[in-house]
Amino acid sequence: MPAVEQTDPDGVDFGWVMQVTFVTTILLGSPVVAAASLGARLPTWTSRAMFAVRVGAVIWILTAVSVYLYARYRR
Repeated sequence: MPAVEQTDPDGVDFGWVMQVTFVTTILLGSPVVAAASLGARLPTWTSRAMFAVRVGAVIWILTAVSVYLYARYRR
């Protein structure tokens, strides 16, 4: 049976921040991107993909900063 590694980080646990950012962005960011796309004209698959990347990047960074600040506050 493989050993399970554990850490006791000093300060913010960045692994937790990355995991929570990923899950939160998928769960909350997807509906936001879908809702934002309703008002945009997206005639091609390329324009749809680029729109999702641009809006998703903003959502990702806002989520990551928020989760980091939360983890820092709670620590």
